[in-house]
Amino acid sequence: MRKIVIGILIVCLYCFPFVYFSMYQDFANRSLLGYLLMIVGTSILAFLGKFLCNSIPFTIGNIVSALISFYFFGRIEDTLGIGWDRGYFKPFSPSQLLVIVSVLNLFPQFLATKLANRHKNKIID
Repeated sequence: MRKIVIGILIVCLYCFPFVYFSMYQDFANRSLLGYLLMIVGTSILAFLGKFLCNSIPFTIGNIVSALISFYFFGRIEDTLGIGWDRGYFKPFSPSQLLVIVSVLNLFPQFLATKLANRHKNKIID
């Protein structure tokens, strides 16, 4: 029961649109701090998810976070007309960059899950 509750909590924390937030910070403030926060935040969630339960929250959480980022990306263009597609993220379109950043963000998370496995095995042994 404890693992299920922790898994649900981790998925809920993953529901934050990390990639959208990072891209918005880059566009609005010309700051790469959002990308750093995304990498650190998702890596911590991946570590905790693997260490405290299993890989299911990691998988579901990344899918949900990417979908919510796509949703907010579409909403900001519809409501505010910011115009991210005017070449700020060249040579990629904003939606392409969103997919690329989402995929690249998986690498530090995989490293965090491997680290969690290593610590988990040390505790068990």
